[in-house]
Amino acid sequence: MPKKLFVVGVGPGSPLYVTDAAKEAVRKSKYIVGYKYTLATIEGVIDRSRQEVLEVTMKSQEDVYQGVYARMKDGEYCTVPFTGDVNFSESEVVDRLLEIFGDDNVQIIPGISSIQVAAAKSRVPTDKAFIVTFHVTGDIEQKKKDLVQAVKDGKSVILLPRPWPRDLSKHFMQSDIAKFLKASGIDTQKLKVWVFEHLTTDKETTFKGVASDLEGKEFSDLSAMVIDQVKRQTYLEF
Repeated sequence: MPKKLFVVGVGPGSPLYVTDAAKEAVRKSKYIVGYKYTLATIEGVIDRSRQEVLEVTMKSQEDVYQGVYARMKDGEYCTVPFTGDVNFSESEVVDRLLEIFGDDNVQIIPGISSIQVAAAKSRVPTDKAFIVTFHVTGDIEQKKKDLVQAVKDGKSVILLPRPWPRDLSKHFMQSDIAKFLKASGIDTQKLKVWVFEHLTTDKETTFKGVASDLEGKEFSDLSAMVIDQVKRQTYLEF
């Protein structure tokens, strides 16, 4: 039996949003490898007396993944947990893990994303919204154009901004988004927005206003933004 990997979404931050499927994967694994914030979310599930837990950073992750794979014996399991849903904003890491372990040896377990929680709190349904993440390392220029078009088309938007403090030219947080929309011809004084920080945790905050209010404001890296242009329709209209 080959080495097995669980790639697991563990929710936005609260242990209450960790699914039973995610917990089962963690308990089954000898190795748990993840970022500090993500590991804290599942600390109550981890048994450090029998499991080896390794914390990674962006700089160390490649060496750690390769090291764990080399040490694993056939038939052993490793879990790599991701904040939110592993299928959203994590593709660059997941693709690398698939290369290391092989597609057939990796099971992806979805989680509850901050996008879903933000949709619920703002009452903006995901099936009527443009959903986009700027929290990627690649080029986002087309995503920015798509954002403007979605707003001009009257769609609601649910998005993850991009923190990049070491290179402000790549920074695309809420203030930058508001300024970009205004420069693109959007009336940001009438555009309703929500910003949620630290969703599901005891540090959670909610901002509600219009997009022009966001200029000059700073929000956490752990935040989600909603542009609310929803037009409610009930089944009575059909």
